[in-house]
Parts: sequence; structure tokens; C-alpha cells
Amino acid sequence: MYYIGVDLGGTNIAVGIVDENCKIIKKGSVPTKPERGADAIVKDMADLAKSLLLDLNLPLSEVASVGVATPGTADTDRGIVVYANNVPFLHYPLAEKLSSLLGGIPAYIENDANAAAKAEAFAGVAAGAQFSVMITLGTGLGGGIVLDGKVYSGFNYAGAELGHMVIEKDGRQCSCGRRGCWEAYSSATGLVNITKDRVAEAAAAGRKSSIIDAIGDDYSKISARTAFTAMKEGDELGAEIVDEYISYLACGIVNIINIFQPNVLSIGGGVCNEGDNLMKPLLEKVWSETYSREGTPKTDIKIAKLGNDAGIIGAAVLGR
Repeated sequence: MYYIGVDLGGTNIAVGIVDENCKIIKKGSVPTKPERGADAIVKDMADLAKSLLLDLNLPLSEVASVGVATPGTADTDRGIVVYANNVPFLHYPLAEKLSSLLGGIPAYIENDANAAAKAEAFAGVAAGAQFSVMITLGTGLGGGIVLDGKVYSGFNYAGAELGHMVIEKDGRQCSCGRRGCWEAYSSATGLVNITKDRVAEAAAAGRKSSIIDAIGDDYSKISARTAFTAMKEGDELGAEIVDEYISYLACGIVNIINIFQPNVLSIGGGVCNEGDNLMKPLLEKVWSETYSREGTPKTDIKIAKLGNDAGIIGAAVLGR
């Protein structure tokens, strides 16, 4: 049998046909265009899925189920998106609507971060682990928890918002309204903001730095790669910024390990492209602070491997 996985984003709808080994055999995408409304978005999901099946010469009768990784709060029991802030879903019966457009095959939904965590647990670096946690370092900081093969989302489907635990009381303003959230420091956006602040302080103090030389007064040139690039070139300020960022990232990871003690904790997102420049100092900081540092075995901390396919694969396995 085959499975349809849909990764719904505010910009694009990505759909994939996935086999029993969790391999994507065909995928495609279309713009979301959220201003059109929920029904139009769901129709595009169904139409793209049908088109992919046609290309593969596969009938719907060979599809076991369809799943959607959606932003927002997903009531997985009823198949309803309770709320999503970047797509027009409000108490919307997404599973029912999509199923009706795909010949009545079973349909399932899950929060996008949770779906990515499930993908890593089924087919990624956490495959075979009883307990796993995934965090994604992007514009925000997403998180997902898988316990005994099942996604944990709390009694109200809004759990595992790992990015919104406070690690710095009265600290940086977070988009959620609180101050000092882990997301405000350890997301890619957080890294950019830390870099901007430290560069401004250094410039005001008359310090020399390759970052200051490169950007001048145009702080829009600063990205999540800026400090890492400068550090690798031997820049002292770049090294200080990277160390600060990794310290915040380690703080949150230690909290997660102390609470859940997962077999595997995977980290995804573009910041992970830094490889050992990120992971080596991160692991040193984590293992110096965890409550279980004297015990064995320890949580295996790995870079996630499914990348942009995690949403599709995670959605596809929801019915398994």
C-alpha cells in the first residue's frame, strides 16, 4: 500500500506519495495562497495528490490513507484544525474535507512540528527509539515529542511548544507575547538578533571585527550564518556570538533531557548546516550540565536527516 503525505505551509503546499518503507516516490508543490480560503487550499491538496498518483499510474484503491502536517493546533482525534495563524483554518474539519475529495480514504492531521518529530522517529535518526524529541531551529523554534511511538501533544493538542519555555526571565521579547522564551534566543531569528545586538555594542565600543567591516551600517546583511562565518575566519567577535548562541541552545536542550530523558534528541533546521562547528561545543555544554551527566547511557543528540521531507513523511505515517 501507499500513503499520501501533505506538508501545509503558509507559502507552499507540498504533497508526496510515500511507500511502505517511508520513501517518497513522487512529490510536488503548489503555492498555498491562503487568502483564497480553507476550501480552496484543501482542493489543491487533493488535486495535487491525484495528479501525482496519475503520474505513477496508481489508483486510489492502493492508497491506505492521507495525512496532513498543518500549522497550528490540530485536534487529531476529530481531524479538526482548531486554529492556525498563517492559514485560514479556524475549527476547520480538515480531515473530513480532504477525505471526501479523495474517495473517502482515511485522513489524519497533526501539527507540523509534531509530524516532523514522528517522521524522524519512524524513518530518520530516531528510528527504533522508544522515546525521542525533535527540535527545529528556523524562524521559530519548533518541537515534537514521541513517546512509545505516539506523538505527545497534551490533553488539548497544544503541548510540546518547547520553544516557549522561558530560559531568561524578563529577557528578549518573544513573538508569543512572553519574554525570555527559548525561541527568542535559539531560533535562527534569535541568532540573527543576538548578532545584531553584539555587533552594535562592538561598533559603539570601537572594536574591530570582520562582521563590522562586511556590513558597515547595514544590519539587514546579518544572517544566521554571519557569526559562524566570522568565527571560522578567526574573528573574535564572531566566536563570542557563536558561544553565546550555543550556550542558550544548550540550556534548553539540558532542560528537555532532564525532563524527558529521550533515547534520541534530533536537531533540524538550517543552523545545523554548521555541523561540528555547532555540535562539538554544544555537546560539551550539554553534558557538563545535565542532571544525568554521571550516568549511562546518555541521550543520543543528532542532526536530523530528513530535512524538508520530514513534513511529508511524518504526515504520511499518521495513519500507520
